[in-house]
Amino acid sequence: MPLLERYRNLIFLVIALAIFGGVGALLTYRPPATVITIIPPLPTPTPLPSATPGPMRVYVTGAVVNPGNLFTLPPGSRVDDAVKAAGGLIDDADVARVNLAALLRDGDQVNVPIIGMNRSASLSDAMPTASGPVHINTATIDDLQRLPGCGPSLAQQILNYRQKNGAFKSFADLDRVSGVGKAKIDAWQNLIVFD
Repeated sequence: MPLLERYRNLIFLVIALAIFGGVGALLTYRPPATVITIIPPLPTPTPLPSATPGPMRVYVTGAVVNPGNLFTLPPGSRVDDAVKAAGGLIDDADVARVNLAALLRDGDQVNVPIIGMNRSASLSDAMPTASGPVHINTATIDDLQRLPGCGPSLAQQILNYRQKNGAFKSFADLDRVSGVGKAKIDAWQNLIVFD
């Protein structure tokens, strides 16, 4: 009897045990747990919310219909918007010396010069409000020249009219002076008092 036949059952048993042992080892084997590390991205700086600009206040003087007043304008307004808020330009306005497209900031002053006004003249030279209103019935020729657009010739016309016709009682009386006109009356509304 060959050797293989003699140990056949034993060989079969060893092979069966090896197969069952391998299958059992596979079924019971648990690989080590894999640790997954999640690395979050670095935080990015969050910009602070920008402040919403509020309305701004600007002071408009000079050759406009309503000079010497504060006006409230929306953010992003330009000089042209301030001039329009002040009632627009008067006839004597020197627009070539004003940048109507310039952006405004809160607290700005817009001064529209009068045609022929000395370029180096300060605001106090041009605006009677710097030293008080002009008392039209007691004003001297120098006092009258503090009014926007009132030169020596027009000041003398006002004095002559006052001497001939008596005290001015209203702007209607002042309008009768040759050379005054509606534009100047509008510009002088807040600068003259009748005493």
